[in-house]
Amino acid sequence: MRADRLVSLVLLLRQRGRLSAAMLARELEVSTRTVLRDIEALSAAGVPVYAERGRNGGFALLPDFRTDLTGLNNDEALALLIAGSRRGTQAFGLGSALASAMHKVVDALPESHRGTAADVAERLLVDPETDLLSRRLVAEELPDTIVAEVRSAVFAGHKLRIHYAATDQEPKWRTVDPIGLVTVRDRGYLLAKRSGADRTYRLSRVLAAEELNEPAQRPSEVDLDRIWQERSARFRAGGDQVTVLVRVHPARREDLVDTAVAILAEETDADGWRRLEVTFQDSRHAEWALWQLSTNAEALDPEWLRAAVGARAAALAARYGVSS
Repeated sequence: MRADRLVSLVLLLRQRGRLSAAMLARELEVSTRTVLRDIEALSAAGVPVYAERGRNGGFALLPDFRTDLTGLNNDEALALLIAGSRRGTQAFGLGSALASAMHKVVDALPESHRGTAADVAERLLVDPETDLLSRRLVAEELPDTIVAEVRSAVFAGHKLRIHYAATDQEPKWRTVDPIGLVTVRDRGYLLAKRSGADRTYRLSRVLAAEELNEPAQRPSEVDLDRIWQERSARFRAGGDQVTVLVRVHPARREDLVDTAVAILAEETDADGWRRLEVTFQDSRHAEWALWQLSTNAEALDPEWLRAAVGARAAALAARYGVSS
């Protein structure tokens, strides 16, 4: 851990020039005392770091000093910097490692390209925290210790014990054979087998994790994309799913599609509205999805869905004293 911090400290000084101990402490998320100890360690190791006194003083490196990182051209570094802006790495507990890696990427470039790649990357935004309506897109908060334990078991090929809180169930300990990790829209999932059966676990529902020394029972090679597609298809086909016929205004079609499990058929009516046959996870999901679209959608079939949405509308009208 300290070795990584020392490298990050050197890269910060390389890229930003003179920095005070307080500024370095904030960047590295340590105390100023730790920074001073690290500076001493770097000096003892022969890194040419020196202190400048005064109000605008701080620590700096001799101008010609350079870390030994080579092999990236401008476009390769730019691609990595843009990829580094994605928030999906948080789902695997790799946020701090990514920040350190990005410092190394910039430092690996020739002097003539270094500023260009960093400036261009700042002009591209990937996965912002809010959409155009200022609705916050909240990523799951996952404890680093838990994710690190899960990640270690996946990479090492060891069995894993997890204390898992399934929906509407009391948390239970389970021993699984981890296969891989998947992130979808900033939600992390553990793909595993349990007693030979396929299992998919939301990382946010893992309350504790323990890597075991016993080898996991899993194939030596894996196609995560294929496995994820197969499990997604089984998920869409299972449970208490319902199929409904809906008319929706074209401007709200994507909102409907985003909430549905599957789209089975679609056509355009004479007035331009879309008529879709869609599948929802259950009756409550279907009712909620139609209610969100207000007057921009109409449930045509089944009758129980029309009645459920109509009852909601009547109750709301009664609450506000609006007569039918």
